[in-house]
Amino acid sequence: MITIVLADDQALIRKGFRLVLEGEDDLSVVGEAVDGADAVRQVARLQPDVVVMDVRMPGTDGIEATRRIVEAGGETRVLILTTFDLDEFAYAGLRAGASGFLLKDAPPNDLVSAIRSVASGDAVVAPSVTRRLLDAYADRLPEAGAGSPLLDDPRVERLTPREREIFLAAAEGLSNPELAERFFLSEATVKTHIGRIITKLEVRDRVQAVVLAHRLGLVS
Repeated sequence: MITIVLADDQALIRKGFRLVLEGEDDLSVVGEAVDGADAVRQVARLQPDVVVMDVRMPGTDGIEATRRIVEAGGETRVLILTTFDLDEFAYAGLRAGASGFLLKDAPPNDLVSAIRSVASGDAVVAPSVTRRLLDAYADRLPEAGAGSPLLDDPRVERLTPREREIFLAAAEGLSNPELAERFFLSEATVKTHIGRIITKLEVRDRVQAVVLAHRLGLVS
């Protein structure tokens, strides 16, 4: 059973999410938070698998709450809720350690799938949305230097040549099926490679690996 805390200052939104999620046999909403500070308290007390975190809340916002939850070092993963006109907050959420983001007006099935993906440590952001977000903030990310960034960061040095290829392709926004097609691999093999890449890069999940690639200037 995947346990969830809903963090949103609007009671109607929390109720709507609860109705959707509790219709699934493998999902259970164990708590609700009305702001960021409340979300941090709920996570400390309930230790849920996933927090569905709104960004704009009174007092402590979702970004600061995400930062505190991640810094606490627990197993809880954060799914940020955003809209296209709040991309800046979504990126800030990823930098704070969120495991991904979802559009607030996404269909119910997308919310359910995203929570399951976050809980399993898999990708939660649609590749097209990842590209749109990172493209919008490309000018804030470091440029690749004259040397080879792949050889400058000890974490990336741990990757095998094939893992580096898959890492860079994933950072471009390719999904697992697209990676499988490009490298003539099965999707199961791709997923295994992604898992090893995440471990070697010492990041929480695939989304954080993509952010790292852009920060290091490995992709443009």
